[in-house]
Amino acid sequence: MANRLAAAASPYLLQHAGNPVDWLEWGPEAFAEARRRDVPILLSVGYAACHWCHVMAHESFEDDQVAEVMNAGFVPVKVDREERPDVDAIYMAATTAMTGHGGWPMTAFLTPGGEPFFCGTYYPKVHFLRVLDAVQEAWTDRREQVLSSSATVTEALGGMARSGPSSPLDAHALDAAVTTLAGQFDPSNGGFGGAPKFPPSMALEFLLRHHGRTGSAEALRMVTETAEAMGRGGMYDQLAGGFARYSVDAEWVVPHFEKMLYDNAQLLRTYLHLWRSLSAADAAPDHGATADLAKRVVRETAEFLLRDLGTAEGAFASALDADATDEAGHSVEGLTYAWTPAQLAEALGPDDGARAAELLGVTEAGTFEHGASTLQLRSDPADPEWWEEARQRLLTARAQRPQPARDDKVVTAWNGLAIAALAEVGALLEEPRYLSAARTCAELLLDRHLVDGRLRRVSRDGVAGSAEGVAADYGDLAEGLLALHQATGEARYLHEATRLLETAVELFGDDGGFYDVAEDRVASEGLITRPRDLTDNVEPSGTSALAGALTTSAALTGSTEHRELAERAVAAAGAIARQEPRFASWTLAVAEAQLAGPLQVAVVGPPNAAGRAGLERAVRHSTSPGLVLTAGEPDAAGIPLLAQRPLVGGEAAAYVCRGFVCDRPVTTVEELTAALRR
Repeated sequence: MANRLAAAASPYLLQHAGNPVDWLEWGPEAFAEARRRDVPILLSVGYAACHWCHVMAHESFEDDQVAEVMNAGFVPVKVDREERPDVDAIYMAATTAMTGHGGWPMTAFLTPGGEPFFCGTYYPKVHFLRVLDAVQEAWTDRREQVLSSSATVTEALGGMARSGPSSPLDAHALDAAVTTLAGQFDPSNGGFGGAPKFPPSMALEFLLRHHGRTGSAEALRMVTETAEAMGRGGMYDQLAGGFARYSVDAEWVVPHFEKMLYDNAQLLRTYLHLWRSLSAADAAPDHGATADLAKRVVRETAEFLLRDLGTAEGAFASALDADATDEAGHSVEGLTYAWTPAQLAEALGPDDGARAAELLGVTEAGTFEHGASTLQLRSDPADPEWWEEARQRLLTARAQRPQPARDDKVVTAWNGLAIAALAEVGALLEEPRYLSAARTCAELLLDRHLVDGRLRRVSRDGVAGSAEGVAADYGDLAEGLLALHQATGEARYLHEATRLLETAVELFGDDGGFYDVAEDRVASEGLITRPRDLTDNVEPSGTSALAGALTTSAALTGSTEHRELAERAVAAAGAIARQEPRFASWTLAVAEAQLAGPLQVAVVGPPNAAGRAGLERAVRHSTSPGLVLTAGEPDAAGIPLLAQRPLVGGEAAAYVCRGFVCDRPVTTVEELTAALRR
């Protein structure tokens, strides 16, 4: 059987199409072949931007000796975790349970029925060959023991997917979560815990919302110190904008260089909300420098999304690789991004090069590898004009280096996060380009990813793949559409979001949270259990993503059903939020919105009226986590908040409401600001 990956849609699978390994994609053909040959399935899961996935591919999957052993004793199956998060979730749970840790590449050995009996992550070639021999010996000589073990693991996985006790989150629980996070906070470097350090975007958003609701100085302090450290460190691209996936050290100096769409979309929104909080009229004056930094990071990261991740069709690609290929054909991590003092001098000249090295923390010893350094901007340049010119020259020089590969598949959930961020940035900074990019992306997803009323998980070159969307795809896209509705006032996006949420409730809902996959896909996709993960890791879980979108939808439409579903979903993850708030941060952020809202503001007036624009601006600068905004003509069709909201004396007016019960309308920014503070 020859390698079957040449026709795959996933860039990660295509990276393995030339391997001597007889790879198959996940599906009925692989299971049938394993049953016919009576051999285990060797499942390898990774993603295109994964450094250690490339290492294992080069050491083992491109090696004829290893391939011969794999082909003879197994049915090798290759899966892109970003295309099939359902498959990844099931076997990552098994890997973590068996080994105590997880990661990619993930290597799992399955019975022909898909039940796991041995799991691991990255294996060097010599070790991998030993594992292959040991697994073959166990399958041949100790089959009953293997089957018994796999059945036990599979039963445990099914138990993990069942819903636990409901635990609603009240004000006391949210206060306690802030206290827990404060105990885990790194006071020297920002962030939580030690190395490696991942950008805690959802935790920061929760803390910002908590500050918006309660005025907590402690919550705001943790956000500002973390955002300052990340934005000035080596994990942030000081030349081109955008964040790497994580820092290998606790000081945010050396990143793992891959840049993921989901990180940058979430951090874009978080830095925007931080800038809004620090720019408020009652903000402390000593936060001015951090506010300026946050606004710069917002603009640079938005430009990174449009320039480096934007696809020809108008959506956003998944990631940039951690590695680039050098002249000898070797993949080298950080090759594009790290600098030596000599390289700075070559690009800028001796004097400017030395000046840049001092500003950017580039030393002869180096902060990274082989005497090279990542670029940090620990303090603002004394001469901003000089730095801007030097930055452009360094970018020009960097463009001549080998560039990282791009994983250009379009993931529904991550693009939903990008739509939400760009819509809010465009509206709050009054930058039409960002709003236009959000609208174009939304239209593409609705046109290409929505097939027969159900979402597809990914597309590439505008063509949707076969993998069905999971719960997070529906929740995150609905979140983006609702943000776009609030930014534009267009009823279409509200209606499309509501329709997606109704479908999601039907496909994924139960008596509490949400499953990650639709019930009718379990058997057809060969899944051994119906996965459900309530934890927020690097992106919102399916349950918390849907809870957030349902909360906003309820506020915009008055749907009590959506509000009740959202509250039950938050309660389903409440136990995790109480015990480990870092792993339920979006659940906590949604709970803040529920506790503070619904605070509904309807702004009515002619589209280009100066009075309407001023009122909208005042609303967008509010930091209340429960606030939603709709702006448009009075009684605009299909927008519940605008129904029976007339102009006042022929002028634009704002109606501040709770549960559609409104105060008297106001016509001045001063009156509206006072009403929002009340």
